[in-house]
Amino acid sequence: MTENSSTPKVTFVGIGAIGLPMATRVAAAGFDLTAVDFSAAQRAAAQEKGLRAEDSAASAAVADAVIVMVATAEQLHSAALGPRDGAGPREGAPDAARPAGLIGAMRPGASLIVMSTVGPEAVQALVEPARERGITLVDAPVTGGIARAALGSLRLFVSADFAGLEENRSLLESMGTVVECGTAIGDGQAFKAVNQLLCSVHIVAAAEALALAEKLGLDPAQVLEAVAEGAAGSFMLSDRGPRMLQGPEAQVASAVGIFVKDSSLVSEIASAHGFEAPMLEAARAKYLEAGEAGLTRHDDSQVIATYQR
Repeated sequence: MTENSSTPKVTFVGIGAIGLPMATRVAAAGFDLTAVDFSAAQRAAAQEKGLRAEDSAASAAVADAVIVMVATAEQLHSAALGPRDGAGPREGAPDAARPAGLIGAMRPGASLIVMSTVGPEAVQALVEPARERGITLVDAPVTGGIARAALGSLRLFVSADFAGLEENRSLLESMGTVVECGTAIGDGQAFKAVNQLLCSVHIVAAAEALALAEKLGLDPAQVLEAVAEGAAGSFMLSDRGPRMLQGPEAQVASAVGIFVKDSSLVSEIASAHGFEAPMLEAARAKYLEAGEAGLTRHDDSQVIATYQR
């Protein structure tokens, strides 16, 4: 962060379901935060939380750090470098060599922190443009969902050079626990891919088990209580299990749509490396089925409905 500013300035791009509680934690930690989102509804929600919310990222020009929390690799590219088919600066203009997007707008010495789950290649594509502009790039995808984001207890899979990590440590720790994944940009995304493979499979396994309990004529709540603390237990069984039993009206802590996206992303990463992941593919098929059944915006625990149909 700059030493000549008593309050570090942060621009937070993407204040959706998980981005908003993350941004709220950053502001609560004392950073001078500007939240950015194209959605008027999301900006209104941010303002209700007492945040300054804008529809453009103009504040990135003076920010010490810019956090990006968008949904897809394409959205990351558009935010960081401008649309792929964008017109860009006029030939011969003073800024003709400057990239569009956030990297083009940010001042040298600032940090660009990618917290989206987009895969290694999407973040690695920003390495050279950021280096040319003198911008510190930090790869920091998160896990923990909406509930942990609100508590500031996410896990952050961070890869960055030592100086970049230390410069941004207090900002990152305002949102959760930093898990150091090395210095190579993209390794944070790779850690997250492994994490999401496990999460994808564990949620579906829990759903399958509780659906079997119902099929056997057992009380699934009683079965959940009996097995959750034993050798068959898992975090996902204990966390999602109760919401599975609540049915479609369960409060959304992490949507089915997230795992439609993430399981597909991990599948692509595995395939690109020639790695077969049959358990992931079986779980992914269930998320896709749930999505096709209209459950995309429901809590991910409702993948159990694919067994109950």
